[in-house]
Amino acid sequence: MQLEAVDYTAPDAAKQFTESLRNTGFGVLKNHPIKQETVMAIYQHWQAFFESDDKHNYQFKVDTQDGFFPRSVSEVAKGFSVKDIKEYFHYYPWGQCPDALKAELQAYYDQTLSLASELLSWVEKYSPAEVSANYSQPLSEMIKGSEKTLLRVLHYPAFDGDEEPGAIRAAAHEDINLLTVLPAANEPGLQVQQQNGEWMDVPCDFGTLIVNIGDMLQEASGGYYPSTTHRVINPSGERQEHARISLPLFLHPAPDTVLSERYTAGGYLTERLKELGVM
Repeated sequence: MQLEAVDYTAPDAAKQFTESLRNTGFGVLKNHPIKQETVMAIYQHWQAFFESDDKHNYQFKVDTQDGFFPRSVSEVAKGFSVKDIKEYFHYYPWGQCPDALKAELQAYYDQTLSLASELLSWVEKYSPAEVSANYSQPLSEMIKGSEKTLLRVLHYPAFDGDEEPGAIRAAAHEDINLLTVLPAANEPGLQVQQQNGEWMDVPCDFGTLIVNIGDMLQEASGGYYPSTTHRVINPSGERQEHARISLPLFLHPAPDTVLSERYTAGGYLTERLKELGVM
């Protein structure tokens, strides 16, 4: 079973999209404004970066969480003991980035953030009155001016036979933020867990845009929008020789944004980063 893509240009796109989010935690869009050639260029340029030694000149900073995270410090998903098989780069407009790659990445960041703000407004529009009444401010306003929204360039290396037993590219997890927006990766593997516990493939047709709910939106909506468990499974056969690049944009409110009576966005983020072992 696969998720059906919603046509972004359809008159009822917002309704279809939010229904998919509500029912599965995920939405898939086609005919959206993000150009495929832009994404392809970023994938190519960052694949070269991850294959170079230059990446080690951008080692991440613990206090700001920007820069390159090598496989040796890769995340351990909550409830797991083995590190994911991945390395990644955290890009913020204010953070470190190779000069040759920054303009292209910033342009993508700006365009995708604009689209993401629209998607958040869709989510709010189709939230029942009793749910939206608990939002401390409009959802799209929560990310305005936030310096915490993160663009992560993820690299899942081709397999070399030295992978740790039991490790997979990304163990089952939920995202921390409000919404995650990512173009289809250059290789398959993303799966979402259904309510019955079974795993469903997320389309990786190039040109589709995948959106999922994070824990912060689940918290802010009192559970109405579910933060759904997902993973990236290991390739098999000849696909083990292929690296995988992914480009998720994680929408984070400003730290002082009130999510619920229990949490601000900053307090929630710090708690989860400590659980992940990267802070």
